[in-house]
Amino acid sequence: MEKITKEGKELETVLNSLLEENNLKLDDVVYTHTLKKGKLFQGSIVEVSLYLKKDIIEEIKEYLNNILHYWDLEVNFEVSINEDRTVIKMYSNNNPILIGKNGGTIKALEALVRQMLQVKYGIRYKISLDVENYKAKKEKNLERMAIQLAKEVVKTKMEIKLDNMTSYERRIIHNCLTNFKGVKTESEGEEPNRHVVIKPI
Repeated sequence: MEKITKEGKELETVLNSLLEENNLKLDDVVYTHTLKKGKLFQGSIVEVSLYLKKDIIEEIKEYLNNILHYWDLEVNFEVSINEDRTVIKMYSNNNPILIGKNGGTIKALEALVRQMLQVKYGIRYKISLDVENYKAKKEKNLERMAIQLAKEVVKTKMEIKLDNMTSYERRIIHNCLTNFKGVKTESEGEEPNRHVVIKPI
């Protein structure tokens, strides 16, 4: 994967210069920067490295294909970028295997992809893997459950503690109930036993 680098005194100046020279927008890239000690009396120098998002996505697809090849899975990818997160949907000849119990395989693959990018390139990249519409369906179910429980809290004036969830699942609950009248949501507990509590106002 191509890396474009440039050094200078200020991060913003170097970054803008790199983007301009390569005819790129900030949305097209992911960047990292490191501070280096300059020569005597020069102070510190910042080195900025750019990676194109399209190259990162190709790297992820190749990495996943290499893993899934050993599982005898044929996979097609569909990529979309939502705000600052890249969503890669996978369609295979055996979706239940790819999803795993309670989405465990998807979570494991996501973690492997993030680790690969961090170790190989020093990139923190927001990525969400999905198999067909497994996560989208799960989101809808979580939202439906959240609204049902919120109505119960409004009616009984008693808080409800939900089961332990991932940060992604908790965020869905919080977002869903942000504007729901009569309740507020809080996350409690320590990872991996963190859960949402729906409380009456």
